[in-house]
Amino acid sequence: MSDAQLTISSKTYSAWSLRGWLLCHLAGLDVEESAVPNDESNRAELLLLSPSVLVPRLSHEGASVWDTLAIAEYLNECYPDAKMLPTDRVARAHCRSVSGEIHSGFSNLRSALPMNLKMQHESFPIFSGAKPDIERIEAIWQECLSKYGGPFLFGKRPTIADAMYAPVATRFITYAVPLPPECEAYCHTIAAWEPMAQWKSAALAEPEEIEELDVEF
Repeated sequence: MSDAQLTISSKTYSAWSLRGWLLCHLAGLDVEESAVPNDESNRAELLLLSPSVLVPRLSHEGASVWDTLAIAEYLNECYPDAKMLPTDRVARAHCRSVSGEIHSGFSNLRSALPMNLKMQHESFPIFSGAKPDIERIEAIWQECLSKYGGPFLFGKRPTIADAMYAPVATRFITYAVPLPPECEAYCHTIAAWEPMAQWKSAALAEPEEIEELDVEF
């Protein structure tokens, strides 16, 4: 029997659900998945446009926790031995900062390049408004990879930051976004990360429930 229940939506389209699931994996928490129905009330979350819909939601030992950063901090508090944050104080602050930045920003990137794990473009026209977001993410990744040595953002072990940026890596792969070599290598690191590969495999087997994504480019 699992220790907790994680409410998620589409594995194909839902970046927020992916983040919550990866965070549980980082903590070593065995979760039972519970899927929300695909209806209009959940469409904003499916389209990746807002983290405000209460998915993912973690139910654990009487606690109900939603919002990915809240889940991250809760799990880090419950499972400190999992080392979801770097051990160094300065690195921990850095990790929290870049995780918060992806959580609250990059709205143009979200709308222009929605997560879709069943799609693979050879090339894709990128909305000009999304380019500053892409450049900022490249800068974050380059700084982290250079400072902490990779292959993950804060060194050899994945952290909360990698769970938060994993959906971005999938977007860059899906839409064939041109990237500096170190950023491209990071995308492949995330794609090969065992829990990410498990999630994608499940996404590919997921029934198609959304006819199209009504996103403004």
